[in-house]
Amino acid sequence: MESHTDLVVVGGGIAGVSVAYELAVHGRVVLLEAEADMPVHSTARSAATYIPGHGSGPFRALIDASGPRFRVLQTELDTPPLLSPRPVLHLGDDDAGAAGIVAMLDEQRGEPNAPIALDPAEALRRAPVLRRPPRAAAWTAGSADVDAIALHDGYRRGLRARGGTVLRGARVSAITRDGGGWLVETAAGQRVLAAAVVDAAGSWADEVAALAGVPRVGFTPLRRTIAACPVPDPSVLRVGGAPLPLIADAAERWYLKPEADTVLVSPADETPQAPGDARPDELDVALGLDRVGEVTTLGLRSVRRAWAGLRTFAPDRAPVLGQWPDRPGFHFVAGQGGSGIESAPALAALAASVIIGAAPPADIALDPAVCSVTRLRPA
Repeated sequence: MESHTDLVVVGGGIAGVSVAYELAVHGRVVLLEAEADMPVHSTARSAATYIPGHGSGPFRALIDASGPRFRVLQTELDTPPLLSPRPVLHLGDDDAGAAGIVAMLDEQRGEPNAPIALDPAEALRRAPVLRRPPRAAAWTAGSADVDAIALHDGYRRGLRARGGTVLRGARVSAITRDGGGWLVETAAGQRVLAAAVVDAAGSWADEVAALAGVPRVGFTPLRRTIAACPVPDPSVLRVGGAPLPLIADAAERWYLKPEADTVLVSPADETPQAPGDARPDELDVALGLDRVGEVTTLGLRSVRRAWAGLRTFAPDRAPVLGQWPDRPGFHFVAGQGGSGIESAPALAALAASVIIGAAPPADIALDPAVCSVTRLRPA
């Protein structure tokens, strides 16, 4: 039950499998996943969208760089198509929403794949399910649905093909310094000696750091609820032969995403919750349906199923990479918030370069220092 390796990656979600895959060309990698199955938590519960311009500035750079990388990974990992085009219609239906449109257009002006302003009448034409033309609207043409399960499975298979090891049901119980490296122990009795540890444990990232005596970063897991609602007339989910776009409130109070004969509805909630198995709150589900019902004519009356996931943010909502100067060999790859899947290809490559001390990939227009954990050094 004891093994030696170069790198231990803790966490089998999209962050863990993607960075483990990138690191496996540089040394032996063991990936530890606490659950018996993978993915289980946030990765398996995401709305799985790729939206250029989404999130904070660092995430926008990573998402832009990930677009071409998704196409490369499809071939490299031998997966089904990872991206399916799905534009996003951003709505400003009231004062707050209209202000959100203005802020979005201003903040992203000049960036690659930036949204464009859309005439309200044109917004209604592209989304006839709206009750009325919005006060303001914007359109992101380069967005897409992501096959998150195919992406995760491809990374996992790719890791094994590169000689990596995946251990499931391996919940980490202790991490201690061992000479010049680290000893990672699990509740199942495994002991792994490694030169370095990569903390990619998502909502549990601070808890894993604490096991190693490493300062907590201050990650906050926030619950988000999604409900799949059948549509009485599924024909309204297509416009001129094309799928209805994802429609999102520019003030981030709700969004809907068509999927088969349902729409995924979310109130875009952000409720702080301790790391764990997130469950949907009935009031949040009702709130999402109510907000969508005020703006659309979809006539949603029931919920086929509902779920919730945890989106984990650093205090400044930028990703967290690297090690504290006085904790050599213990690295963070965490704080992906609601952009973990859409930014995974570029973020994993950038994180791997930081961990091995190499130059960042040339196609990623982001200084890794912006993501360094040292920016959050405790006072």
